[in-house]
Amino acid sequence: IMSVVGAQPFIKPMQSPPSVSPGIQRRHTLPASEVRPLNTQDAISVFEIEREAFISVSGECPLHLDEVRHFLTLCPELSMGWFEEGRLVAFIIGSLWDQDRLTTEALTLHKPCGSTVHIHVLAVHRTFRQQGKGPILMWRYLQYLRCLPNVRRAVLMCEDFLIPFYRKSGFKVLGRCAITVANLTFTEMWYPISGHAYMRRNSEAIRFPQHPLTVPLTKTDERVDV
Repeated sequence: IMSVVGAQPFIKPMQSPPSVSPGIQRRHTLPASEVRPLNTQDAISVFEIEREAFISVSGECPLHLDEVRHFLTLCPELSMGWFEEGRLVAFIIGSLWDQDRLTTEALTLHKPCGSTVHIHVLAVHRTFRQQGKGPILMWRYLQYLRCLPNVRRAVLMCEDFLIPFYRKSGFKVLGRCAITVANLTFTEMWYPISGHAYMRRNSEAIRFPQHPLTVPLTKTDERVDV
C-alpha cells in the first residue's frame, strides 16, 4: 500500500505517536482480566467450555447450544463471563424462576416475575482450572444479585460430588431435586439474597443493572476466600 507521504509529497508527514510497548497497548484495548454480561455472540464459546467440562464427567450438558442462546437472548443480565485478554475463561448463566423448588420446566423457562435466580451452569475452561476462578466468579455473581431489587434467593441443582464446592460458596442443601436427566440425579441447593448493601469495596466492580459495562477484576477479587 502506498504511503501517505509517497502519494502526496506536499503533505507534511504526521508525527509518530509516542512509543508504547505492545503489552501496554494490548492491555488498554483488552483488559488483562474482566467480567461482563454475556450475549448471544458469546454462545459458541460458552457451549464449547460447557461441553468439555460436563461431557467428560457426566456425559450430559446442562444447556445445549440453542438453550444457551435462548437464555442469553431473554435474560443476559443474569449471566456473567470472565475474560482474559478477550478470551472467555469462565462463565455463569442464570434465569428467573417463580416456585419454591425446581421442576423440569425450570430447565428451559425464564419467569420474568420470579424472585429466584436459577443458576443453570458454572463452568471454567480446562486451561484455567485449579486457579480459584470458579469460586471467585460465583462470589462476584452472588454479590451482583444483591443489586437486583426483586431477587430473594439463588438456587441450583448439582451432582452430590459438587455439594462441598457450593457449600464453600454459602449454598445450603434443600434436598433431593425432582429433576432427573437420563440416569443422573441431583441435589437442590439454595443461597439467600438479602438486602442490597453489598460490600462497598466491590461497589465499582458490580454495575450491570443500570450500566452493563465491562469492568476489570481487582486485587480484592483475587483475594476472595469462599
